[in-house]
Amino acid sequence: MLQKVYIIIPAKNEDPRIGGVIREIKDAGYNNIIVVNDGSSDDTEFISRAMGVDVISHPINLGAGAATQTGIQYALSLGADIVVTIDADHQHFPSDITNLIDSLNRYAADIAIGSRFLRKDNDIPISRLIYNRIANVITFCLTGLKMTDSQSGLKAMRSGFAKKCNIQSEGFEFCVEIIRNIKIHKASVIEIPIRVRYTAETLNKGQNLLQGIKTLQKLLRQI
Repeated sequence: MLQKVYIIIPAKNEDPRIGGVIREIKDAGYNNIIVVNDGSSDDTEFISRAMGVDVISHPINLGAGAATQTGIQYALSLGADIVVTIDADHQHFPSDITNLIDSLNRYAADIAIGSRFLRKDNDIPISRLIYNRIANVITFCLTGLKMTDSQSGLKAMRSGFAKKCNIQSEGFEFCVEIIRNIKIHKASVIEIPIRVRYTAETLNKGQNLLQGIKTLQKLLRQI
């Protein structure tokens, strides 16, 4: 049976990149695309609508977790069988989506998480390496699950798990909340190697070192 796949892109002020991300997703063969415009002050919404994808706009910035949950709820309301999340900053390769979905089906898993750190040829900045290792330790303390990339923004999940995974965290700590929900709901998870690209511009967005420190502070308060 053909599975209905929806791709969710949480986005804030990504007008230089969002068009390229949408184009690459379409080139990979996926047309059910939802951009959650999280209070952007630039042309993120205009560019996304011009490219013919569904757009949901938060009037104010609510955070990456809130934007992801908005997208998941909308995709489920449209009858999604599989929900994929991907970052809007163009660091991921949309062509990796198919591998995540194929692996999800091959291993009968509930969720597949893309791991930047399972590919040795990825050129990852030292700040991201350090932050992720600390985040992985905290994630293990909070969930009991060992992950190589607890902060990955590229995930594929079945609708059954997506319905249970009601994200409450507004910020980037939602990634750990998802892993905690994997533990709570006894869901099966696999990590799949993915490619990643970083530029000076994208390193200043999303989970940069300062944002990472703030996120870690929130996570430490949960221990």
